[in-house]
Order: sequence, then C-alpha cells, then structure tokens
Amino acid sequence: MDEPADGAEGEAADRATDRTEPELARAARLLASASRARMLKALCDGRPLAVTVLAAEAGVSVPTASLHLTQLAEAGLVRAEHSGRHRYFHLASPDVAAALEALAVIAPPDPTPVTTLRAHSRHNALRRSRTCYDHLAGSLGVALMGSFLDQGLLLREKGDDASALRPDQPASYGREARYHLTARGTERFTGFGIDVDALVRGRRPVVRYCVDWSERRHHLAGALGAAVAARFFHLDWLRYGVSPRVVHLTDAGKGGVRDAFAIEIAD
Repeated sequence: MDEPADGAEGEAADRATDRTEPELARAARLLASASRARMLKALCDGRPLAVTVLAAEAGVSVPTASLHLTQLAEAGLVRAEHSGRHRYFHLASPDVAAALEALAVIAPPDPTPVTTLRAHSRHNALRRSRTCYDHLAGSLGVALMGSFLDQGLLLREKGDDASALRPDQPASYGREARYHLTARGTERFTGFGIDVDALVRGRRPVVRYCVDWSERRHHLAGALGAAVAARFFHLDWLRYGVSPRVVHLTDAGKGGVRDAFAIEIAD
C-alpha cells in the first residue's frame, strides 16, 4: 500500500490536484473589478468590440482597458482579433455569456440611482430586448421561448418537482428543466429558413436555456437560439441599438413575429 505523500512531495501533489480543478477564485477576482465586469457585459453583445469602445463602456482610459483585457484574455474569458492596426475583443465562448447572465440573476441591484433620461432609456431597452452572446434575451427572448412552448415547437420535460415547471413562477438554475425540439418544431423552424438538420449534426447542443436576469424566466439559447437570432437579423426584423447588447425590433419584425409565431409585441 502506498504511503501518503508528505513534505515536498505532498505539496507537489496538492499543486497538481489544484491544477485539475476550476480556478473559481481567479475568475471571481477578475469579475470583482467593476471596469472588467462592465467590459464583459458589453461583450455580451456578441459582436467584437474595439478597445476604445470597451474603454468608454468601462469609464477608463484606453491603456487601462487594454491592461484589463489582457488579463481577461490570459484567463480565457475573451479573445482578441486584429484588423489592420486595430484590436477587437469578443467573449471566448457562449459559456462565458451564460455564466455572466447567471451571475446577474443573483447579483444585488446597482445602488447607483438612474438620474438621466439616457440611462433610463438604456435600462428599459436592455430589459425589453438584448443579445445574450448570440441569442435573444429580455422580454422579447422570454416571449419567444414561451410561444415556442405553447405552440408545441419545444417540449419541456417534466421533472420530479412539478412546481419548478409552472410558467408563473420565477425560474432559477436551482430549478432545472430540460427542453427538446419536437417534430412540429423541426418542421416550423425549417420552414422559417433554419437548417435544423445542420444544427442537429453540429457539436453544439441544439436546445439550451439561460435564466433571464431581468425577467427571471428562461430564454432560448443553444444552436437553435443562435439560429433564430441570426435569422431575425437576416430578415431585418432586428437591428442593433446604439448601446452594446441593445437590439430593436423593427416594424417588419413586429409583423413578422406576429405572423410567424403569434406573438404581439407592444410598442
């Protein structure tokens, strides 16, 4: 029987074990900076953003923003791409956006009062419709998810705790639910212009969900959620707003969503 490691060998074994586990403390330290957190939230827009844009979002100088972004890149949270002399950053994966959305669900509200019309309008716009990396969130994203379920395009698998699946109760990651694409959904989304077969063959899960921090309900993520959002943009149903993450449903989009998915979007 092997003797337990002690001394230098024990410390080395401990370090080896530590390296196999997620460094939650390191991720928490990076997110503990308000400037880095604001830049990450801006990158939930899903599009690569320039350092100057991220610096403005964080309220810091460009050199300071570059330093923050270097730290985030070293931790694997963001990635950089070059275009000429300019650098653009984007989130490293959809998992980063999902983690940020989950943290927003449990985060305390910002104590800073909203005192300007511009800030108030941006806050309302974010709650109404925004991107969560490459899919739709906010009241629009939640309304789409609800409609897909009501029409049988998606099926929610019932778990042991039936109360966790009631649509009138706030959702959370502690109340897990599994969603599946139905045959009717495959037909409808294919008719909508989405190559569902390609999604099924891909490596990314077809149907996932995020808990929407503003609505406390589920919105559609995964490959299907990304495909729906991309199709909306392609049809000019959605346009990006001035602020990162904010999207606006166009007049054509309001009519299209009503005709395609029986959802009436209020002005």
